[in-house]
Amino acid sequence: MILGGAQENTLLTCEELHKRGHEVILITGPALGPEGQLMDRARQGGYKVIELKQMRRAINPVRDIICYRQLKKILAQLKPDIVHTHSAKAGILGRWAAAKVRDKAADACCRRVEKLRQAQSARGKQPLIVHTIHGLAFHPYQSGLLNRFYISIEKAAASRTDAFISVAQAMTNQTLAAGIGQPEQFTKVFSGLETKNFLEQPTADKIAALRNKYNIPAETVVITTVARLFKLKGHEYIIESAKEIARKHKNVMWLFIGDGKLREPLEQVIARLGLQDRFRFTGLIAPERIGELLHAGDILVHCSLREGLARAIPQALLCGKPVVSFDVDGAREVVLNNRTGYLVRPRDVSTLSAALEKLIADPELCRQLGETGRKLCSQEFDYKTMTDRIELVYRQFGGSKNIN
Repeated sequence: MILGGAQENTLLTCEELHKRGHEVILITGPALGPEGQLMDRARQGGYKVIELKQMRRAINPVRDIICYRQLKKILAQLKPDIVHTHSAKAGILGRWAAAKVRDKAADACCRRVEKLRQAQSARGKQPLIVHTIHGLAFHPYQSGLLNRFYISIEKAAASRTDAFISVAQAMTNQTLAAGIGQPEQFTKVFSGLETKNFLEQPTADKIAALRNKYNIPAETVVITTVARLFKLKGHEYIIESAKEIARKHKNVMWLFIGDGKLREPLEQVIARLGLQDRFRFTGLIAPERIGELLHAGDILVHCSLREGLARAIPQALLCGKPVVSFDVDGAREVVLNNRTGYLVRPRDVSTLSAALEKLIADPELCRQLGETGRKLCSQEFDYKTMTDRIELVYRQFGGSKNIN
């Protein structure tokens, strides 16, 4: 439960399902890392939280086997109607453990072979196994051997999965193209947000105070980025584009919202380019403060090389800010060229700079694109809408008898 899109999605789902009267239990690993954490909020949500110390992001055979055994034991005790997994590691271990518990339950009910086959053919409802795809472990920016390994274990997990939820159609398409799952198993559900935190416009005084906090003059055009300072998030391309933009536009500054392991190296690159006066780093920011910072900016630029559908994109659009994004994964489902912003080929810095300069020079265009984006996202990305659609998936695929 570090700060991140998949984690926020999971947290909001748990909170809303709990409010609707379902018994919710969150099983998660420890919130480790510099990105910040959501564990405190999870523990205050009114539902049960089980923290497994062995559940970690990195692959570790010994730790992962222990975690798998712990999950089997917990699920056998809980006897849940639905097991809904999120993220790659928890998705693999959780689905395998749930399927094993389900198989044992079927075997215990029907010892004779012919009845066991009947039970197994209809077994898929106790528990129903659902997995949300936020992003994929296999991608073009790592070795083919590693990709084949990830695809093979995802295929094995898919054989134990009743339904998939994808945060973008792009995730469904890429998963099916890799031979994982069947089309009828997939439902697209945009990752929900607390939209009121972004739709509410801060006062002029509040925006002025925020800019003053980061030493940003009032008349400056602010290009914001919301992302962990981490590999493949694309900050280096933003910095590269800033070299030319900063030379031609003296009233532009860049605001990096978030923290991570690459902060110091990025600051060093910026200093070598002589751009330290044009960049600001917020450091770790609580999720509820991101909206006000986006309102204090003018344009969102997102240059991640892989992302299911970055939450920063609808967040910025809800704030009425246009978006310039690399055309990766689900970005094109929200960033509509000449309607809500501009898509750019990944790593194409010259086109990235041109798109940003077009917006820098035309405040009215920024307003129009941002307003269109606000209307598009206000309903589609609300967390209650997300939960409605998740409940529908549970019903359609034969989940809890208590979901009417």
